[in-house]
Amino acid sequence: MLNVEQIASSQKANLDVLFGLSDKAFQSVEKLVELNLAATKAALSESAQHAQALLAVKDAQELVALQTAAVQPLAEKAAAYGRHVYDIASAANAEFSKAFEQQASQVQQAFVGYVDNASKSAPAGTEPVMALVKSSMAASHNAMDSVQKVVKQASEAAQANLQALTASAVSNAVSAAKTATAGRKR
Repeated sequence: MLNVEQIASSQKANLDVLFGLSDKAFQSVEKLVELNLAATKAALSESAQHAQALLAVKDAQELVALQTAAVQPLAEKAAAYGRHVYDIASAANAEFSKAFEQQASQVQQAFVGYVDNASKSAPAGTEPVMALVKSSMAASHNAMDSVQKVVKQASEAAQANLQALTASAVSNAVSAAKTATAGRKR
């Protein structure tokens, strides 16, 4: 049976987890803001430099070469920015997942303790029901573990696909720029 101290302790632990997760979320937002400020500052600086270079262009070939030369770094920077955002989001997701797993484990342990206590004080003849409850708990725990493993594998596959897609996009942008340059030089 739950007493007031156990309930208060549980509520305190839940508040600690909530504040800890809030802090992690805030840290992730801070990282995103810092990343965006750095990216904006770099973009403004590079835009100014590119504008100065455009003003110094003397003919069409030089303009095409300048524009083509800007494509590859731009694609690479966009890909790097995406990777940074993804890394920040992944780290936050990992923190939240870890906290969820810990909370779920604690709840499961508490529930097992309550069922064990209940089975000790249960009237005679209820052993099959208690065995069924314990069996159901074990099955649900195994199902939850399986779901967590599948989600983790899917997340890893999505990350690998994102990295491959990013590399492919950068490669295609560079190839297109080289093709455009080669076509205009003819």
